[in-house]
Amino acid sequence: MKIDVKLIKQLRQDSQASIADCRKALEETNGDYKKANEWLVKHGIEKAEKKSDRETKQGLIESYIHQNGKVGAMVEILCETDFVARTEEFKNLAHEVAMQIAAMNPKDVETLLKQEYIRDSSLTIEQLVKSVIGKLGENIVIKGFTRLEI
Repeated sequence: MKIDVKLIKQLRQDSQASIADCRKALEETNGDYKKANEWLVKHGIEKAEKKSDRETKQGLIESYIHQNGKVGAMVEILCETDFVARTEEFKNLAHEVAMQIAAMNPKDVETLLKQEYIRDSSLTIEQLVKSVIGKLGENIVIKGFTRLEI
C-alpha cells in the first residue's frame, strides 16, 4: 500500500516518532491514522522495555508551582545522555510529571507511575514515560520527587 507523504508528516508532527516508524505504523494499519497512532504507542512501550536495564546518569530537575502559589513540586528525571536531557521532548516530560505530582500528590515513585495521567486518562504516567523512551531511544527513570503544600 502506498502511504501519502502528507499523512506521514502529520503523524510525525503529532507523535514526534521517527519518519520510518510513522511510515511503518501507517503501512501496518493500512493507512488508518488512529490505529497508526496506537501502533506507535505500543511500539514505543516495547522499545522502552528493551532499554530498561540501561544505566541513567544524566537528566534534569524540574519544578512546577501551581498558579495559586500554594502547591509546588520538584522531580528528578534521569536519562542516559546529556544530549537527550536537553531535548524539548525530555524537558516537556519532566514538566508534565512535576505537574502531575503537584496535582495528584502521590506518596512515592511507584504510586506515581501507576496514576492516570491528568491530561489523558487513557495513559498512566508509566505509559507516558515509556512512550517518550520509545521516541528518544534512551532509558528514562523518575528517580525521586518532592511536593510542598501550604
